[in-house]
Amino acid sequence: MTHTGVWRTDDLASAARQPQTLRERKHRPWPLPSGPWVMGQTWEDLLFAHWPVDPDDLRDVVPPQIPIDTFDGSAWVAVTPFVITGLRARYTPPLPGLSRFPEINVRTYATIDDKPGIWFFSLDTSNRPAVETARRVYRLPYFHARMPVRHVGEEVDYRSDRTSRDGPPASFRAIYSAHGEAATPEPGSFEEFACERYCLYTLDEDENVLRGDIHHPPWELRPAELAVRENTMGEQIGIQLDGEPVLHLAERQDVLFWLNRRV
Repeated sequence: MTHTGVWRTDDLASAARQPQTLRERKHRPWPLPSGPWVMGQTWEDLLFAHWPVDPDDLRDVVPPQIPIDTFDGSAWVAVTPFVITGLRARYTPPLPGLSRFPEINVRTYATIDDKPGIWFFSLDTSNRPAVETARRVYRLPYFHARMPVRHVGEEVDYRSDRTSRDGPPASFRAIYSAHGEAATPEPGSFEEFACERYCLYTLDEDENVLRGDIHHPPWELRPAELAVRENTMGEQIGIQLDGEPVLHLAERQDVLFWLNRRV
């Protein structure tokens, strides 16, 4: 099966499940934000591939307003390929041709005001309207890419080649799959540190810090295997993502988003 951005009937099922996540809140490290959520997404076959890096190696590519979180003395850079389904604005259904598409992110971690969040170095997707909207509304470094994604049995064959001319080259070609039982992250574990984060951080045009809250159930993570054919996603920040990463896979996650607010 190839994901090409074509509408599918199960996008409606994904959209229906997204607001139901509000019933489960006890796991959150802070309360839900005030005001209504504005966007729903469902993430499928999301791979977390984490590499430890020296925090000093990230300081030049992370703004000084953004602290860099560490675990076991290392900062961490993650490459996270997945497929978005059921994308929609609140009160609207998923739109045919725009609600399902692959995305791959490169990220590290930051905590401000005791709220652990994510700092994105890049987000690549094959959906051009999503690129333009996310750049304007969420002020995130989105880029367009060619991204054929196929399922071969239990394996995900994932490819991404950036095509945006305003970003450095970045490619990812790999096959990944899950093995073993799913489990929620244990308190104090690396899985909790890296995955249980309920906001993103970015900067406005005056370099003030913005926080965008999100909500979802606790992660259900499975051990994963990854066979990499090409990975240049770290080169855009001057880091070679070599060696064996820490791997986890989540089969699905329903997510709600709020608009960014100044910290």
